[in-house]
Parts: sequence; structure tokens; C-alpha cells
Amino acid sequence: MAFDPLSGSEEAREKPLWQRLAWMALIWLASVMVLGALAYGLRLWLK
Repeated sequence: MAFDPLSGSEEAREKPLWQRLAWMALIWLASVMVLGALAYGLRLWLK
């Protein structure tokens, strides 16, 4: 039973495309917000 990252899991195949895209957008938005908060904190610290 080898791990094959390209095969995809059964659960991922069952989820609709819009739901997978929504998760991707949510993760992207969260990462942008965290980076923005970090940059703002550094800006205040170095001011």
C-alpha cells in the first residue's frame, strides 16, 4: 500500500469542484491575512 499523491483520495473525488475551489480560496485568503498582519506588525515594530 504505497502512497501515491497524484491518485487523489476517494473523498476528494466525491467533493464537488466548487467546494474544492472554495477551500483553496479560503486557505489563500487566510495566508494573505496572516502575511498582512505580520507585515503590519513588523512595520509598527521598526517604525
